[in-house]
Amino acid sequence: MALGLALAVQGYIHHLGGAPGDSLPADKAAGAVPTTLSHGGPVVDSRGGSVTTVSPPDRTTALTFDDGPDPVWTPRILDVLREHHVHATFFVVGSAAVDHPDLVRRIVAEGHEVGVHTLTHTDLGTAPDWRRELEVQGGQDAIVGVTGQAASLLRPPYTAGNSAITNGMWSALHGMADEGYLTVLSSLDSEDWQTPGTKAIEASLTPSGPQGQVVLMHDGGGDREQTVAALDSALSRFSAQGYKVTTVGDAVGVDSMRPASSVEQLRGSALVWGIRLSDFVVWAISLGLVAAGVVTFLRAVLVMFFAARHSRAARRLPGSGRGRRRVDVMVGPVVTEPATVIVPAYNESAGIEAAVLSILASTHPVEVIVVDDGSTDGTADIVEALDLPGVTVIRKENGGKPSALNAGIQAASHDLVVMVDGDTVFEPDTVRALIQPFADPRVGAISGNTKVANRGGILGAWQHIEYVVGFNLDRRLFDVAECMPTVPGAIGAFRIEALRNVGGVSDDTLAEDTDLTMALCRDGWRVVYQEDARAWTEAPATLGALWRQRYRWCYGTLQAMWKHRGAVVQGGAAGKLGRRGLGYLLVLQVLLPLFAPIVDVFALYGLIFLDPLRIGALWLVFLAVQLLMAAYAFRLDRERLGPLWTLPLQQFVYRQLMYLVVIQAVVTAVAGVHLRWHRMERYGSLRVPQTQGQG
Repeated sequence: MALGLALAVQGYIHHLGGAPGDSLPADKAAGAVPTTLSHGGPVVDSRGGSVTTVSPPDRTTALTFDDGPDPVWTPRILDVLREHHVHATFFVVGSAAVDHPDLVRRIVAEGHEVGVHTLTHTDLGTAPDWRRELEVQGGQDAIVGVTGQAASLLRPPYTAGNSAITNGMWSALHGMADEGYLTVLSSLDSEDWQTPGTKAIEASLTPSGPQGQVVLMHDGGGDREQTVAALDSALSRFSAQGYKVTTVGDAVGVDSMRPASSVEQLRGSALVWGIRLSDFVVWAISLGLVAAGVVTFLRAVLVMFFAARHSRAARRLPGSGRGRRRVDVMVGPVVTEPATVIVPAYNESAGIEAAVLSILASTHPVEVIVVDDGSTDGTADIVEALDLPGVTVIRKENGGKPSALNAGIQAASHDLVVMVDGDTVFEPDTVRALIQPFADPRVGAISGNTKVANRGGILGAWQHIEYVVGFNLDRRLFDVAECMPTVPGAIGAFRIEALRNVGGVSDDTLAEDTDLTMALCRDGWRVVYQEDARAWTEAPATLGALWRQRYRWCYGTLQAMWKHRGAVVQGGAAGKLGRRGLGYLLVLQVLLPLFAPIVDVFALYGLIFLDPLRIGALWLVFLAVQLLMAAYAFRLDRERLGPLWTLPLQQFVYRQLMYLVVIQAVVTAVAGVHLRWHRMERYGSLRVPQTQGQG
């Protein structure tokens, strides 16, 4: 519960907030906004049901800054203000105030005002009522917890001026007014959030007459070098023209801050220390090394049983190899028709040459289509410079991996399509081995065997174990149970007929490979696993890169599971996916990781307060099962057992981080937040395999 609460706070503070700046919301409906507000002054009082607006007096400029405090730009802006002997109003984001409390205290100590700009820079116009209350009260609590004072001024994000107020925003402002807030909009927008250049910002700040103005600028949310330069120039000009520059409260004659009550201070301190505690918990756990997922005794027995069945069945399938036999001595029908290999590439200059050369070295006839998805690092130029026959380069604007794959599918000349990531290399026999199950007309897609290329070091060894045990062993189970949920993007083969039947690759989720595989299963196609088709891929080499990759994978898998949840009540192949595949993922890859930290906490409790010998013995039995399963998986994949010495360390570090990834992904998914694509860093460690077999 403690870990879950800490991650819930962390996920909300750092993942649910809006983008910085003041771009207008997409919904611009404003029919319910009172005319008094939409055509009135920038300071709005709607308490008690009536709406009153005011503007600063003539030749008075109320200077305001949004989105801070920022550790780089806020101090520099404060220095400029002090140099010109003027005060301003800072509308601070609550989470940033907690992160940089000394800056907020400096703002107040130097005579400036502080106002509420929500807790995480959220659009109050589109937020539900509970979140509006949480955002505004959270922003207020952060100010109270840091300064001991309460603010009466509120500036909702994305409200540059009165004319930008929408129906949803008006509803939010009206509700906040009943809690005593004055809303401060702006009448002169510097538009510095667009970073148009110092001269452009200075021009925006030029007053058109003697009317008083509320000026909008920013001290956070991005690079504010232009803001600092323009502010210095503008203050000099205001002074020369006889304008008074001051705070909003001073300009309109209101007390904008007051000492907080005891209850308010208690609540503010609780918020501040709660956020700090959650930050510390996540930071502390993230320092440890990480390892691959949770495996229970039941799962170990299950996957080993089905892996054994898969291994026996694979020897009897037409066109299947056995052991180390080469593809060219297979028995039964052999698929000889050529294949189109599609390589979607976005900024893959580090490994694209090795990838293309390895594919062209295939013993099977192939055409290669490299789809450059708007790369900025010369990826397409590298491929074109190779000037290789049978290689086509398609350049397109950046549209994401699904659109790149669909472009390749449209250009494919053959009925069999192989998809491979730009950070992956093939062995000479990979393509030929991969497509052999297509001898069965029921097969619509085939998953290959993904290998970690950069397996040096303990982090690489842990991921190598995870690929062999956690991924490929599961795929053998899914193959036998006819419920394969994922053909990995690193290596997969598809009938083009099957792809067209499901409408190509969808961009509905961040796990397009899982989404596509589930769609094929629901369309009635068999999806199988071909262990002899090996591809070598780069794994994350740093803790941060690994976290981002697995966070995206987990979040995208949750999206795909939700999208295809209807398969649970269907019959045939779709029902197998729904009741077997989705059920397996839900129980073993979502629910178990969510509850697994409680098991670890209980183990620590048992070591301290119960029988440490019995707890230690149980842990050794658990570890023995893990080693047995891993050794069996390595034997099936014909891998050396050497890396398994690192497996015990996984139980203390890697396993726990995978739990946290799942927890944070679930929190983000339940909150309905759209997670952006995180591209993995490429290291250029791939090489074209020199010989067939293990590298």
